[in-house]
This record gives sequence, structure tokens and C-alpha cells, in this order.
Amino acid sequence: MQKSKGLVIGSTISLALLGGGGYYIKGVSNEQVQATAVKEGFTPKPVIPVKGDVPTIGPGITVYPNGTRVKMSDPAITRKQGLEYLKAHMDKDAVRFNKTLLNIPISQIEYDVYMDFTYQYGTGAWSQSSMLKNLKAGKYKQACDSLLKYKYVAKRDCSIRSNNCHGVWTRQLERHSKCIGAQ
Repeated sequence: MQKSKGLVIGSTISLALLGGGGYYIKGVSNEQVQATAVKEGFTPKPVIPVKGDVPTIGPGITVYPNGTRVKMSDPAITRKQGLEYLKAHMDKDAVRFNKTLLNIPISQIEYDVYMDFTYQYGTGAWSQSSMLKNLKAGKYKQACDSLLKYKYVAKRDCSIRSNNCHGVWTRQLERHSKCIGAQ
């Protein structure tokens, strides 16, 4: 069974079959925000989630919507505030992310997987990634496989459980599985 792929147009993604009618989602869907929030977890007060990382708050927020970096001395936030910050961050990232995908047919599942990756690793890492290079070349399976290259935090291999960052690796395995399932 062939999975449907649409084209990203400007700052929106088309969920239409190529050549068919369809609809558009502006920015990131609420479902994707919720899914990312679940994966990130929630901490009301700032924490450093993995040795060598930067302070985060709520569902993995490192920078507030106003551009201020999270500091360990910041006050606690509510779950609602965390979701609002996450949505604002992902919408902002989606504008840059979508520009990298212009004229590349991509399914909603692939879009969500790579957008989730971009939230964790940043649009700079995404823009330079072999995932994007493979997508541009029409090599969708290889793009999925490239997700597995991102298993390091602070020079520690997170596929090794004793390195105390194994959650990074299990998240990549989950992304890879979803991505391969979309092929």
C-alpha cells in the first residue's frame, strides 16, 4: 500500500494526494504538540535533563517565547504555560523547517517525525542533516535510517544504557520505526 505524500507549500503542509484535493495545516498540529509534550515529559521547575545539556522547563523548553533562555533560577510554570510555550516554539520552528522541505513530497507521519526531531535537535542540525539530504534526493528509507545517527549527547553514546542518556536513543528508535512505517 502506497502512503500518500503531499508537498509543503510556504509555511503550510499539504495533506492532499498529489494531483488531488485536500486541506492544509498551518504550523504544527495540536496533536503533534501534545505528542512532543508527552515525549518530553514535564518539569514545572528548571532542570538540566542530561549531563552536559542546558536548563529546560516544562516540556523541554530551553528558550521562552520572548527569546530569553531558561535559567536554573527561573520560577516554576504550569502545565498549561508549558504547552503554550511548546506550541509557540514549534510554530516558530515550523516556518524555518517548512522552507527546507519545499518541493519535497512528504507524508504527515514523516513531517511529524522530522518536526519532532527538529524540536529536540534544532533547525540548524536538521538543515545540515543527512535526513534532509536524503529527502531531497528522494531516498526516503535512507532519510529514516539517518535518524539513527543522532544518538549522542555531550559526546556520550546514548545507545549505551550506562551512559545515562538512553532515553535519547529510545526516542530515536521510536522515530525511526514510525518513519519506516510510513514508507
